Amino acid sequence: MDLINGTQVTMFVFSGLTDNQKLASFLFIFFSLVYVMAIVGNIGIIALVCRTSRLQSPMYYFLSFLSLIDIFYSSIITPKLLFDLLLDKKVISFTGCALQFFFYAALGGSENFLLSIMSYDRYAAICQPLHYMSIMTKRKCLHLVSVAFSIGFLQSSVQTSCSFTLNFCGLNLIDHFYCDVPALLKLSWSDTFYCNMVTVYIVGIGTVIPFLTIIFSYVFILSSILSMTSAEGRKKAFSTCSSHLMCASVFYVTLFFNYLHPPSTVFTSQDKVVAVFYAVVTPMLNPLVYTLRNQEIIRAIEQVLRNSASVGRVSLGIGHG
Repeated sequence: MDLINGTQVTMFVFSGLTDNQKLASFLFIFFSLVYVMAIVGNIGIIALVCRTSRLQSPMYYFLSFLSLIDIFYSSIITPKLLFDLLLDKKVISFTGCALQFFFYAALGGSENFLLSIMSYDRYAAICQPLHYMSIMTKRKCLHLVSVAFSIGFLQSSVQTSCSFTLNFCGLNLIDHFYCDVPALLKLSWSDTFYCNMVTVYIVGIGTVIPFLTIIFSYVFILSSILSMTSAEGRKKAFSTCSSHLMCASVFYVTLFFNYLHPPSTVFTSQDKVVAVFYAVVTPMLNPLVYTLRNQEIIRAIEQVLRNSASVGRVSLGIGHG
């Protein structure tokens, strides 16, 4: 551990996930597969939405932005984590740490509000079906996405400017595998009360408001579904909502475990497991859940595969001719 007494720390050292080389090798392979699946899956969702006419609706417009967030979100943490698993000393510069946290928090906040917007979209589609297209216009969808990103990046700017203007003189070992404010503030020689409160209020309010939006939306959605007389209508409504509800549940459960718990002086292995799931695994789960649970996505994939097979057969026929 480097000690830089009396001067501002210029780099930080991560404790990482493990010191066991065999386990590190296994984790490197596992997280590499998770990262590749996250990137391929989310790019696939975006491509599918762009090229499939039946998916040209607000629900899938928001889904494509969710996939875009997950691509960048996983790329902020996972490549550095993979690189560090191969090294004995896991180092990041002060500026690199600030940038990593800024984009990590900004994209996490954006996804938080985007998930609540997606629940509002489902509310409008199921509870106000006759007015859905007039409620969710292209202009309004673009404005809602812009608001989600603006709030996410604004929250992150406040947290980053507060945390990285503190004095860090001496200890530079972050008991984590990426730059996160709770672990970082433990190293500062400054009074961190204000920054701790900023983090609590931003994470608390910025999470509770979207979370309550989702809860209230689904209360009205469930009420509307149960009042439907058509079993086929109820099944279709549940199908379009279940994938979003599962993604939101995974996101908020891991978020609450990761941040909204009593502070402690020791970052346990259990905390790291939750952090890994939140930062690394979740971006892979979203496209997987939508692929397995959403019938429109499944039909669109089947159509693309049939078209590809037809093109292949035509090409082979031309080639033999």
